[in-house]
Amino acid sequence: MLSRTADHLFWMARYTERAENTARMLDVRVQYSLMPQSAQAEQQGWRTMLGVSELVQQFDAKYDALTQKNVIDFMVRDPDNPSSIVSCLRAARENARAVRGNLSTEVWETENTTWLTLQQHLASRLYETNPGQFLEWVKYRSHMSRGVTLGTMFQDEALNFIRLGTFLERADNTARILDVKFRFLDSDTVQAGAQGEFYYLAALLRSVSAFEAYRKVYRDAITPPRVAALLILHQKMPRSLVACMAGVVANLRDVRNDLSGETERLAEELYAMLQGAAIEDILEEGLHQFMTRFLASVDALGNGIGRDFLIPVAPPLEEEAPLQTQTQSQTQTGSQTQTQTR
Repeated sequence: MLSRTADHLFWMARYTERAENTARMLDVRVQYSLMPQSAQAEQQGWRTMLGVSELVQQFDAKYDALTQKNVIDFMVRDPDNPSSIVSCLRAARENARAVRGNLSTEVWETENTTWLTLQQHLASRLYETNPGQFLEWVKYRSHMSRGVTLGTMFQDEALNFIRLGTFLERADNTARILDVKFRFLDSDTVQAGAQGEFYYLAALLRSVSAFEAYRKVYRDAITPPRVAALLILHQKMPRSLVACMAGVVANLRDVRNDLSGETERLAEELYAMLQGAAIEDILEEGLHQFMTRFLASVDALGNGIGRDFLIPVAPPLEEEAPLQTQTQSQTQTGSQTQTQTR
């Protein structure tokens, strides 16, 4: 497969997954804001959500006040925010358009319809009048894209690169959520008492569709160590770090080439580390320290995939500039793209 084609497929999947992750975080934050809490706690909650994507400074530079309306505007429709839902779905659609011949008709039509319908929702300002409905729609369209991809795509390298993008982006997002949310949980801004902790942990679980899974696994009180264990080490939890890395390893094996040995070794080491880890040891080291190491490894893994399979990092040619609109991944890979899109 041509490296340019692999690059488009990989980043189409990453941007689709990122749009869903943004919608998940916003949806949970909107619901949590309806609960009784101090003005300070509510404001800190919105700042924490921005911190997951490392967007606090960019937001502060553009908006005078940290309010729900401003954050939703920034995370939904701001074209200057590369992690906004609009930016992500535009980039996903443009990457899909560039490789229509490698996608099934159903996959392309799903991506294209999502983008066209998004314009209607923006024009009607649904994200302001009914943010819950809008964010559920974003999640639904991501589910549809993933389901149509798995149900209609030929199971060759094209599907492998799509799945690689999905799993790598999901691992990065779950790690960021855990890191930031647990640091916030340890602060004195969370409502005091067991009830406040329950609502906060429940919101964290719902942000990764893990609330029902938690009840199925543990059946009783929601505690921080168990939440961390479920989202880091549980093989059957789709958004856990270990499940994501299992997907990365499996798809890397299917697309391996003469250059990818080191990247494959890094992925397998990271997967083996998670398989052999105990939540007690992780918490003793410090969740933040563990997540910092994990995110650095994921960043290195993204660099390796970009180096071994995708388009080499190079300045875009003058005549190619129009083709690069809103798809930074077409000329940049690995941590450079990640830095610009976080």
